Amino acid sequence: MEDTTKHQGLRRQLIEILQEKGISSAQVLQVMSSIPRHFFMDPGLVNFAYEDQAYPIAADQTISQPFTVAFQTQLLEVAPHHKVLEIGTGSGYQTAVLLGLSSQVYTVERQQELFKKTQRLFTKLNLRPKKVVFGDGYKGLPTTAPYDRILVTAGAPEVPKELLEQLTIGGKLVIPVGRKEQIMMRFSKTSEKNFDKESFGKFRFVPLLNNKN
Repeated sequence: MEDTTKHQGLRRQLIEILQEKGISSAQVLQVMSSIPRHFFMDPGLVNFAYEDQAYPIAADQTISQPFTVAFQTQLLEVAPHHKVLEIGTGSGYQTAVLLGLSSQVYTVERQQELFKKTQRLFTKLNLRPKKVVFGDGYKGLPTTAPYDRILVTAGAPEVPKELLEQLTIGGKLVIPVGRKEQIMMRFSKTSEKNFDKESFGKFRFVPLLNNKN
């Protein structure tokens, strides 16, 4: 699949829409302007790749709305030296955005169909996360903890304590919390047991699955 002039023009228009909606991070906008979202879409939906909408992918999951990707990434405040854990690899689009900000990205996917499909796509696109793991995102990834940043890309009914434990002091967790509707939350770890907690409005995500689902 090619990244044509047409796609690049549509991507520029999308970036303008994200700016109008309040995305102000120059780094996030620059990275998203360079990533061909159509590579991560199902073939029948490629023509909609640069609409600011979520669309279905394999295993009853979705590729997130670009605004949501930009909003979460902006909240995460990723720097090049940060070690980043993503919970919910999904289509791989959010992973690609994170890799544009830091080379130290670890990502976990619960759906085996998506895990295999996205692994193949990463190889094809020469995207190289540190680890792509098939596993239970509720448990994080303790073998390579701690992390400076953790991003959860699905709605969690509660904040998994394992994710909070796997943050460095000064680290940040961005996670949508709630059942039918979620509140976007950011937890900043100030000491081993203490966190600053901020909320950033309502969103709708597919549910975060664990071994009980």
